[in-house]
Amino acid sequence: MSDGTAAPVEPRRRGPLTSVEVLCVVLLVAIVGQSWLASVLDVPALRTAATVFVAVCVQALPFLVLGVLISGALAAFVPAKALRAVLPRRQSAAVGVAGLSGIALPGCECASVPVARRLIGQGVAPAAALTFLLAAPAVNPVVLVATAVAFPGEPAMVVARFVASLATSVFMGLLWLRFGRLEWIAERVLRRVPETGGSRWATFAETARADLIDAGGFLVLGALVSALLGVLVPPSWFGALSDDLVLGVLVMAVLAVVLSLCSEADAFVAASLAPVPLLPKLVFLVVGPAADLKLFALQAGTFGRAFALRFAPATFVVAVGCALVAGSLLLGGD
Repeated sequence: MSDGTAAPVEPRRRGPLTSVEVLCVVLLVAIVGQSWLASVLDVPALRTAATVFVAVCVQALPFLVLGVLISGALAAFVPAKALRAVLPRRQSAAVGVAGLSGIALPGCECASVPVARRLIGQGVAPAAALTFLLAAPAVNPVVLVATAVAFPGEPAMVVARFVASLATSVFMGLLWLRFGRLEWIAERVLRRVPETGGSRWATFAETARADLIDAGGFLVLGALVSALLGVLVPPSWFGALSDDLVLGVLVMAVLAVVLSLCSEADAFVAASLAPVPLLPKLVFLVVGPAADLKLFALQAGTFGRAFALRFAPATFVVAVGCALVAGSLLLGGD
Protein backbone atom coordinates (compact mmCIF):
# COMPACT_ATOMS: atom_id res chain seq x y z
CA MET A 1 0.00 0.00 0.00
CA SER A 2 1.30 3.45 -0.89
CA ASP A 3 1.87 5.86 2.00
CA GLY A 4 1.51 8.88 -0.28
CA THR A 5 5.21 9.65 -0.47
CA ALA A 6 7.07 9.63 -3.72
CA ALA A 7 9.55 6.83 -4.28
CA PRO A 8 13.15 7.99 -4.43
CA VAL A 9 14.49 8.39 -7.94
CA GLU A 10 17.50 6.19 -8.57
CA PRO A 11 20.44 7.95 -10.14
CA ARG A 12 20.85 7.18 -13.83
CA ARG A 13 23.64 4.76 -14.48
CA ARG A 14 26.27 5.79 -16.94
CA GLY A 15 27.13 3.46 -19.73
CA PRO A 16 30.66 2.36 -20.57
CA LEU A 17 33.25 4.89 -21.66
CA THR A 18 32.78 6.17 -25.16
CA SER A 19 35.57 6.17 -27.73
CA VAL A 20 35.90 9.94 -27.42
CA GLU A 21 36.45 9.68 -23.65
CA VAL A 22 39.01 6.92 -24.12
CA LEU A 23 40.84 9.04 -26.68
CA CYS A 24 40.90 12.00 -24.25
CA VAL A 25 42.32 9.79 -21.49
CA VAL A 26 45.03 8.44 -23.81
CA LEU A 27 45.99 11.94 -24.93
CA LEU A 28 46.10 13.15 -21.32
CA VAL A 29 48.36 10.26 -20.30
CA ALA A 30 50.59 10.94 -23.31
CA ILE A 31 50.93 14.62 -22.39
CA VAL A 32 51.55 14.08 -18.67
CA GLY A 33 53.94 11.17 -19.19
CA GLN A 34 55.70 12.55 -22.24
CA SER A 35 59.22 12.23 -20.81
CA TRP A 36 58.54 8.72 -19.51
CA LEU A 37 57.16 7.60 -22.87
CA ALA A 38 60.18 9.05 -24.64
CA SER A 39 62.51 6.98 -22.47
CA VAL A 40 60.42 3.84 -22.96
CA LEU A 41 60.30 4.29 -26.73
CA ASP A 42 64.06 4.85 -26.91
CA VAL A 43 64.42 1.40 -28.41
CA PRO A 44 64.96 0.95 -32.18
CA ALA A 45 62.24 -1.68 -32.59
CA LEU A 46 59.69 0.34 -30.64
CA ARG A 47 60.55 3.51 -32.52
CA THR A 48 60.07 1.65 -35.80
CA ALA A 49 56.75 0.23 -34.65
CA ALA A 50 55.60 3.67 -33.53
CA THR A 51 56.59 5.13 -36.90
CA VAL A 52 54.68 2.42 -38.79
CA PHE A 53 51.63 2.89 -36.57
CA VAL A 54 51.55 6.66 -37.08
CA ALA A 55 52.22 6.32 -40.81
CA VAL A 56 49.34 3.89 -41.35
CA CYS A 57 46.94 6.07 -39.36
CA VAL A 58 48.04 9.32 -41.01
CA GLN A 59 47.83 7.83 -44.50
CA ALA A 60 44.45 6.24 -43.96
CA LEU A 61 42.63 8.79 -41.77
CA PRO A 62 41.96 11.42 -44.50
CA PHE A 63 40.43 8.78 -46.72
CA LEU A 64 38.47 7.31 -43.83
CA VAL A 65 37.03 10.79 -43.21
CA LEU A 66 36.27 11.08 -46.93
CA GLY A 67 34.48 7.74 -46.78
CA VAL A 68 32.30 8.60 -43.80
CA LEU A 69 31.41 11.96 -45.37
CA ILE A 70 30.30 10.18 -48.53
CA SER A 71 28.45 7.67 -46.36
CA GLY A 72 26.62 10.48 -44.56
CA ALA A 73 25.81 12.19 -47.85
CA LEU A 74 24.34 8.98 -49.25
CA ALA A 75 22.16 8.55 -46.17
CA ALA A 76 20.97 12.17 -46.05
CA PHE A 77 20.74 13.42 -49.62
CA VAL A 78 20.46 10.41 -51.96
CA PRO A 79 17.12 8.56 -51.91
CA ALA A 80 17.30 4.78 -51.93
CA LYS A 81 15.28 4.62 -55.15
CA ALA A 82 17.86 6.80 -56.91
CA LEU A 83 20.67 4.42 -55.95
CA ARG A 84 18.73 1.39 -57.11
CA ALA A 85 17.89 3.15 -60.40
CA VAL A 86 21.57 3.67 -61.25
CA LEU A 87 22.47 -0.01 -61.04
CA PRO A 88 21.05 -2.59 -63.43
CA ARG A 89 18.28 -4.76 -62.01
CA ARG A 90 20.18 -7.89 -62.96
CA GLN A 91 22.60 -8.39 -60.08
CA SER A 92 25.39 -9.89 -62.18
CA ALA A 93 25.35 -6.79 -64.39
CA ALA A 94 25.20 -4.58 -61.29
CA VAL A 95 28.41 -6.21 -60.06
CA GLY A 96 30.21 -5.19 -63.25
CA VAL A 97 28.93 -1.63 -63.06
CA ALA A 98 29.92 -1.39 -59.39
CA GLY A 99 33.43 -2.56 -60.22
CA LEU A 100 33.87 0.09 -62.90
CA SER A 101 32.37 2.78 -60.66
CA GLY A 102 35.34 2.33 -58.35
CA ILE A 103 37.34 4.33 -60.91
CA ALA A 104 35.44 7.47 -59.96
CA LEU A 105 36.32 7.54 -56.21
CA PRO A 106 39.94 8.28 -55.28
CA GLY A 107 40.24 6.70 -51.85
CA CYS A 108 41.68 3.78 -49.94
CA GLU A 109 39.96 0.82 -48.35
CA CYS A 110 39.23 2.83 -45.21
CA ALA A 111 36.96 5.08 -47.27
CA SER A 112 35.24 2.29 -49.19
CA VAL A 113 34.10 0.26 -46.14
CA PRO A 114 31.64 2.83 -44.69
CA VAL A 115 30.42 3.68 -48.21
CA ALA A 116 29.70 0.00 -48.94
CA ARG A 117 27.90 -0.28 -45.61
CA ARG A 118 25.70 2.69 -46.47
CA LEU A 119 24.98 1.33 -49.96
CA ILE A 120 23.67 -1.90 -48.43
CA GLY A 121 21.61 0.12 -45.96
CA GLN A 122 20.12 2.03 -48.89
CA GLY A 123 18.93 -1.18 -50.54
CA VAL A 124 21.78 -1.84 -52.97
CA ALA A 125 22.49 -5.56 -53.49
CA PRO A 126 25.33 -6.70 -51.18
CA ALA A 127 27.18 -8.27 -54.14
CA ALA A 128 27.36 -4.89 -55.90
CA ALA A 129 28.30 -3.02 -52.71
CA LEU A 130 31.09 -5.49 -51.88
CA THR A 131 32.39 -5.25 -55.45
CA PHE A 132 32.63 -1.49 -55.04
CA LEU A 133 34.34 -1.96 -51.66
CA LEU A 134 37.19 -3.87 -53.33
CA ALA A 135 37.36 -1.87 -56.57
CA ALA A 136 37.38 1.71 -55.21
CA PRO A 137 40.76 1.56 -53.43
CA ALA A 138 42.51 -0.33 -56.22
CA VAL A 139 41.42 0.98 -59.64
CA ASN A 140 40.96 4.71 -59.05
CA PRO A 141 43.11 7.21 -61.00
CA VAL A 142 45.14 8.31 -57.96
CA VAL A 143 46.38 4.77 -57.34
CA LEU A 144 47.15 4.16 -61.00
CA VAL A 145 49.09 7.42 -61.32
CA ALA A 146 51.02 6.62 -58.13
CA THR A 147 51.88 3.21 -59.58
CA ALA A 148 53.10 4.78 -62.82
CA VAL A 149 55.31 7.20 -60.89
CA ALA A 150 56.70 4.43 -58.70
CA PHE A 151 57.47 2.21 -61.72
CA PRO A 152 58.77 4.55 -64.44
CA GLY A 153 59.25 2.83 -67.76
CA GLU A 154 56.96 -0.06 -66.73
CA PRO A 155 53.51 0.80 -68.15
CA ALA A 156 52.62 -2.90 -68.12
CA MET A 157 52.77 -2.80 -64.31
CA VAL A 158 50.02 -0.17 -64.23
CA VAL A 159 47.85 -2.11 -66.66
CA ALA A 160 48.43 -5.39 -64.82
CA ARG A 161 47.48 -3.83 -61.49
CA PHE A 162 44.29 -2.36 -62.93
CA VAL A 163 43.24 -5.60 -64.64
CA ALA A 164 44.05 -7.84 -61.67
CA SER A 165 42.38 -5.56 -59.12
CA LEU A 166 39.23 -5.09 -61.21
CA ALA A 167 39.05 -8.83 -61.84
CA THR A 168 39.42 -9.50 -58.10
CA SER A 169 36.55 -7.16 -57.18
CA VAL A 170 34.18 -8.44 -59.88
CA PHE A 171 35.01 -12.10 -59.19
CA MET A 172 34.38 -11.63 -55.46
CA GLY A 173 31.08 -9.89 -56.24
CA LEU A 174 29.99 -12.80 -58.41
CA LEU A 175 31.24 -15.26 -55.79
CA TRP A 176 29.12 -13.56 -53.13
CA LEU A 177 26.18 -13.57 -55.52
CA ARG A 178 26.52 -17.33 -55.85
CA PHE A 179 27.51 -18.43 -52.33
CA GLY A 180 27.03 -15.46 -49.99
CA ARG A 181 24.41 -15.47 -47.25
CA LEU A 182 22.78 -12.46 -45.65
CA GLU A 183 23.02 -13.99 -42.17
CA TRP A 184 26.80 -13.56 -42.37
CA ILE A 185 26.35 -9.77 -42.40
CA ALA A 186 25.53 -7.98 -39.14
CA GLU A 187 21.85 -7.14 -38.82
CA ARG A 188 22.55 -3.43 -38.25
CA VAL A 189 24.06 -3.22 -41.75
CA LEU A 190 21.10 -4.87 -43.47
CA ARG A 191 18.60 -2.63 -41.72
CA ARG A 192 17.20 -0.16 -44.23
CA VAL A 193 17.95 3.49 -43.59
CA PRO A 194 14.60 5.27 -43.06
CA GLU A 195 13.89 8.25 -45.25
CA THR A 196 12.51 10.66 -42.69
CA GLY A 197 11.36 14.22 -43.15
CA GLY A 198 13.76 15.60 -40.56
CA SER A 199 16.79 17.75 -41.13
CA ARG A 200 18.99 16.26 -43.83
CA TRP A 201 22.05 17.96 -42.37
CA ALA A 202 21.32 16.42 -38.97
CA THR A 203 21.06 13.00 -40.61
CA PHE A 204 24.31 13.66 -42.46
CA ALA A 205 26.17 14.65 -39.27
CA GLU A 206 24.83 11.78 -37.16
CA THR A 207 25.51 9.14 -39.84
CA ALA A 208 29.05 10.40 -40.45
CA ARG A 209 29.75 10.55 -36.69
CA ALA A 210 28.50 7.00 -36.09
CA ASP A 211 30.43 5.56 -39.04
CA LEU A 212 33.61 7.39 -38.02
CA ILE A 213 33.45 6.00 -34.47
CA ASP A 214 32.77 2.47 -35.75
CA ALA A 215 35.49 2.44 -38.40
CA GLY A 216 38.04 4.62 -36.60
CA GLY A 217 38.50 2.27 -33.67
CA PHE A 218 39.16 -0.70 -35.92
CA LEU A 219 41.51 1.39 -38.06
CA VAL A 220 43.62 2.05 -34.96
CA LEU A 221 43.50 -1.64 -34.04
CA GLY A 222 44.59 -2.69 -37.53
CA ALA A 223 47.39 -0.10 -37.56
CA LEU A 224 48.62 -1.32 -34.17
CA VAL A 225 48.76 -4.96 -35.31
CA SER A 226 50.51 -3.91 -38.53
CA ALA A 227 53.11 -1.94 -36.58
CA LEU A 228 53.87 -4.81 -34.19
CA LEU A 229 54.18 -7.39 -36.95
CA GLY A 230 55.94 -5.12 -39.41
CA VAL A 231 59.04 -4.80 -37.24
CA LEU A 232 59.37 -8.59 -37.07
CA VAL A 233 60.22 -8.92 -40.79
CA PRO A 234 64.03 -8.66 -41.17
CA PRO A 235 65.10 -6.59 -44.22
CA SER A 236 67.73 -9.21 -45.11
CA TRP A 237 64.98 -11.64 -46.10
CA PHE A 238 64.14 -9.71 -49.26
CA GLY A 239 67.39 -10.66 -50.94
CA ALA A 240 66.38 -14.33 -50.95
CA LEU A 241 63.13 -13.62 -52.79
CA SER A 242 64.84 -12.96 -56.11
CA ASP A 243 66.05 -16.56 -56.33
CA ASP A 244 62.71 -18.30 -55.70
CA LEU A 245 59.68 -16.91 -57.55
CA VAL A 246 57.14 -19.04 -55.67
CA LEU A 247 58.59 -18.04 -52.31
CA GLY A 248 58.64 -14.42 -53.47
CA VAL A 249 54.94 -14.51 -54.36
CA LEU A 250 53.97 -16.07 -51.03
CA VAL A 251 56.11 -13.72 -48.94
CA MET A 252 54.97 -10.59 -50.77
CA ALA A 253 51.32 -11.66 -50.46
CA VAL A 254 51.67 -12.17 -46.71
CA LEU A 255 53.68 -8.97 -46.37
CA ALA A 256 50.90 -7.02 -48.09
CA VAL A 257 48.44 -8.35 -45.51
CA VAL A 258 50.72 -7.55 -42.57
CA LEU A 259 51.92 -4.07 -43.53
CA SER A 260 48.41 -2.79 -44.35
CA LEU A 261 49.67 0.12 -46.43
CA CYS A 262 47.38 2.69 -47.97
CA SER A 263 46.74 1.93 -51.66
CA GLU A 264 48.08 5.36 -52.65
CA ALA A 265 51.45 4.61 -51.03
CA ASP A 266 52.04 0.88 -51.45
CA ALA A 267 53.50 1.17 -54.96
CA PHE A 268 56.47 3.17 -53.68
CA VAL A 269 57.15 0.56 -51.00
CA ALA A 270 57.01 -2.25 -53.56
CA ALA A 271 59.27 -0.35 -55.98
CA SER A 272 61.86 0.16 -53.23
CA LEU A 273 62.35 -3.61 -52.92
CA ALA A 274 64.76 -3.75 -55.85
CA PRO A 275 65.80 -7.44 -55.62
CA VAL A 276 62.17 -8.64 -55.82
CA PRO A 277 60.88 -9.48 -59.35
CA LEU A 278 57.89 -7.67 -60.85
CA LEU A 279 55.42 -10.55 -60.46
CA PRO A 280 55.71 -10.77 -56.63
CA LYS A 281 55.52 -6.98 -56.51
CA LEU A 282 52.28 -7.10 -58.49
CA VAL A 283 50.88 -9.67 -56.04
CA PHE A 284 51.80 -7.27 -53.23
CA LEU A 285 49.95 -4.40 -54.94
CA VAL A 286 46.80 -6.42 -55.68
CA VAL A 287 46.50 -8.23 -52.35
CA GLY A 288 47.14 -5.19 -50.12
CA PRO A 289 44.05 -3.08 -50.95
CA ALA A 290 41.84 -6.20 -50.97
CA ALA A 291 42.79 -8.24 -47.89
CA ASP A 292 45.16 -6.56 -45.45
CA LEU A 293 44.88 -6.61 -41.65
CA LYS A 294 43.52 -3.09 -41.46
CA LEU A 295 40.76 -3.89 -43.93
CA PHE A 296 39.95 -7.13 -42.10
CA ALA A 297 39.56 -5.19 -38.85
CA LEU A 298 37.35 -2.62 -40.55
CA GLN A 299 35.21 -5.33 -42.15
CA ALA A 300 34.85 -7.16 -38.83
CA GLY A 301 33.79 -3.98 -37.06
CA THR A 302 31.42 -2.89 -39.80
CA PHE A 303 29.88 -6.06 -41.21
CA GLY A 304 30.57 -8.49 -38.35
CA ARG A 305 33.16 -11.16 -37.62
CA ALA A 306 31.15 -13.90 -39.34
CA PHE A 307 31.40 -11.94 -42.58
CA ALA A 308 35.07 -10.98 -42.26
CA LEU A 309 36.21 -14.50 -41.38
CA ARG A 310 34.72 -15.78 -44.65
CA PHE A 311 35.14 -12.83 -47.00
CA ALA A 312 38.74 -11.86 -46.23
CA PRO A 313 40.40 -15.29 -46.77
CA ALA A 314 38.43 -15.83 -49.99
CA THR A 315 39.48 -12.38 -51.21
CA PHE A 316 43.11 -13.15 -50.42
CA VAL A 317 43.06 -16.32 -52.53
CA VAL A 318 41.22 -14.65 -55.41
CA ALA A 319 43.56 -11.62 -55.36
CA VAL A 320 46.67 -13.79 -55.51
CA GLY A 321 45.19 -15.82 -58.36
CA CYS A 322 44.15 -12.77 -60.39
CA ALA A 323 47.55 -11.15 -59.87
CA LEU A 324 49.35 -14.26 -61.04
CA VAL A 325 47.22 -14.58 -64.17
CA ALA A 326 47.46 -10.87 -65.06
CA GLY A 327 51.19 -10.80 -64.30
CA SER A 328 51.89 -13.89 -66.39
CA LEU A 329 50.04 -12.40 -69.36
CA LEU A 330 51.14 -8.76 -69.13
CA LEU A 331 54.52 -8.96 -67.40
CA GLY A 332 55.75 -12.11 -69.06
CA GLY A 333 56.05 -13.89 -65.70
CA ASP A 334 58.95 -11.60 -64.72
